Amino acid sequence: MISSLNPRADGRSFDGLRPFQVSLDPMGFALSSLIIRTGQTSVLCSVCLREGVPSWREGQGRGWLSAEYRLLPGSTPNRQERELMKLSGRTQEIQRLIARSLRAVLDLSALGEKTLLIDCDVIQADAGTRTASITGAWIALKLACSRLLNKGQLIDDPIKAQVAAVSVGLINGIPLLDLDYSEDSIADVDLNVVMNSDGKLLELQGTAEGKPFSFDQLNNLLEIAQPGIKHLLAAQLSVLSEQG
Repeated sequence: MISSLNPRADGRSFDGLRPFQVSLDPMGFALSSLIIRTGQTSVLCSVCLREGVPSWREGQGRGWLSAEYRLLPGSTPNRQERELMKLSGRTQEIQRLIARSLRAVLDLSALGEKTLLIDCDVIQADAGTRTASITGAWIALKLACSRLLNKGQLIDDPIKAQVAAVSVGLINGIPLLDLDYSEDSIADVDLNVVMNSDGKLLELQGTAEGKPFSFDQLNNLLEIAQPGIKHLLAAQLSVLSEQG
């Protein structure tokens, strides 16, 4: 077990999440949209519907979900250049992670031959943008599917479970939950954890920025990630319950 540690620079304990807030439907034309805020990180998540599926999936009676992720120009201290014709490897990796995480809790056959398009645009980046994108995009996806059901455009709810994500890291051997940039930039180990509401892992993305880390250290990181994600899953349901 991990013992209690001194608070961090922002006053949180080692296993404390940053303040979590969601503002719903800032975009009038999207099927659903929201702004998720985790500390100083803010991401605009939206869902749109397209009839039909990619050509390689036609005729199978199953839908598809794809995701796009971008850092907006003013989201970082130095202006972020827009990625237009050529996406960076980081951007491609993150948007594939978001899409995989959401498809893992989606019954694509319940969509029919429809495509759900997820957009995650980072308004302000203070680390944890990919994990905030996943957590926020699931809420937007649930709202979108509920609205499609109410309109009769879906017969069955395609969402099988919740999904949320959080970052954890090691700094001077100490495991910390939900790193901000000041911590992420000096972490010896950075790990992104994606989990569903059944407590099963969907993705682990970990890197030893300095020296290698042990299995015991990995277990310590997962030990603080799991309750953090459970808290986020509860926060997702709280946001949805306020919608009635």
